[in-house]
Amino acid sequence: MFTGLVETVGRVRSVSAESGGVTRLTIHAPGMRRLPGLGDSVCVSGVCLTAVDVRGDVFSAQAMAETQRASKLGRIKAGDSVNLESSLRPEDGLHGHFVLGHVDEAGRVIRVERAGSTCKIWVSVSEGIAWGIAGKGSIALDGVSLTVIDSHETEFSVGIIPATLEGTTLGLLEAGDWINVEVDVLARYAARLLGPKAEEARRRRGTGGALTFEKLAKYGWL
Repeated sequence: MFTGLVETVGRVRSVSAESGGVTRLTIHAPGMRRLPGLGDSVCVSGVCLTAVDVRGDVFSAQAMAETQRASKLGRIKAGDSVNLESSLRPEDGLHGHFVLGHVDEAGRVIRVERAGSTCKIWVSVSEGIAWGIAGKGSIALDGVSLTVIDSHETEFSVGIIPATLEGTTLGLLEAGDWINVEVDVLARYAARLLGPKAEEARRRRGTGGALTFEKLAKYGWL
């Protein structure tokens, strides 16, 4: 688990194919708060990967075919910059939001609106994950914890402050770029609990209807 607060920007040294559709990424990671040990989890531009080889401030991780398909790691190449964050420990402070490193999909940057030292980034996603994106809610883009400003069907925007533009890869984004998107984990489970499949399961068990906003209001939760 991660917080979405990027520690440093690393650089991909090499990308190589291995057997079984696995890709090995070797990354130079200077400036990390905690360099990964063998077997440790690392968030690489929003994707949770496991360090399989560590040599000083350079580590290698493997990405299976599904990870490459569901994120932009399938398009990554040597020389690319990546956001890096160590996994969260019990004694660490939680300053962003809970980021699992389980990317929902690679979205597309529609436009970047710059205003002085800040900018607003618009991203397009599929209908399959648009349900989990709400104004003022949390979202992780390339592993960075951000707050949604606008949410319109399959497009949304986030605001980026100067420190985030300078300390992450988000300052390099341009229209047309791919970006890893992870919706808030709370939205995932809320959708599951409120969805039609949950309603059907409750009826089969004889436990009543699905949880609705009306029912929440009736019992004082809204």
